[in-house]
Amino acid sequence: MSCIFHISFINYMELKNQTDVSEFHLLGLSEDPEQQPLLFSLFLSIYLVTVLGNLLIILAVILDFHLHTPMYFFLSNLSFTDICISTTTIPKMLVNIQTQTQSITYPGCLCQIFFALAFVGLENCLLAVMAYDRYVAICHPLKYTVMLNPQFCVLLILISLFISTADALLQSLMVLRLSFCTDLEIPHFFCELAQVLKLSCSDTLINNILIHFVFSILGCVSMSGIIFSYSQILFSLLRMPSAGRNFKAFSTCGSHLLVVSLFYGTGFGVYISSAVTDSPRKIAVASLMYTVVPQMINPFLYSLRNRDMKEALRKIISKMTFS
Repeated sequence: MSCIFHISFINYMELKNQTDVSEFHLLGLSEDPEQQPLLFSLFLSIYLVTVLGNLLIILAVILDFHLHTPMYFFLSNLSFTDICISTTTIPKMLVNIQTQTQSITYPGCLCQIFFALAFVGLENCLLAVMAYDRYVAICHPLKYTVMLNPQFCVLLILISLFISTADALLQSLMVLRLSFCTDLEIPHFFCELAQVLKLSCSDTLINNILIHFVFSILGCVSMSGIIFSYSQILFSLLRMPSAGRNFKAFSTCGSHLLVVSLFYGTGFGVYISSAVTDSPRKIAVASLMYTVVPQMINPFLYSLRNRDMKEALRKIISKMTFS
């Protein structure tokens, strides 16, 4: 009897030690001390460019009356989302490099998982909404202001936010049911859900099924919406008699197509790299291309290819310089 009690007590203590996780260790992109200053400078520059570039887009949309249209309303929300994605991952990495630590608390790791999933999911939905906006503007120009009235635009944003938040909350809560072993090193620069699941001593089958199910549903629905919108746009442009009108209409879609290609291209690259390689460093670099680079480049894609946006930014910069 005492032997049975002793074995039960040991099993309980092992389970308790596995479950009571206080912190994880983020190994980052490199453990070489000589590379840390370079990485700090690089990511600080990337973060500042990302935040300042997207803030300029938001300010331009707010301050310029000519940009008070559904297209730029969605663009400002996309810029805000890009800032949030970068803020979720990069500052913690900079703090760890500066303080020469690799730790992140268990609640902090869960928060990173939640906000990363929420904002990446929101960007996924926003790109589909922006494709629908271009479809209505080109295929139904006379009904544009009626179909995309301010109330409906806000509703689309709220629906996108609800879907992405619900997914992130569900995925994060599913992590709480897991227990973790003594090896708590994450070979990444932030708490990515897939990497955290690999550290679990529990059965993660349900978590993995949920990840692939949600990824398939949200990704396929968004991509289907984007493909449908641009196929209709292409057919509409081919029916237009004027080549000048074709170019003007298509030029408004060019920036969005580049952003869509960058977002889904890098995301697909992460999925492929995780499937074909077991190297955590390569997966971390691929995730870097997905969670950092698009958010930095998006403001340049929209500002450099859009005459109205360039004019609005020029006015803002002129006022700031004069002041």
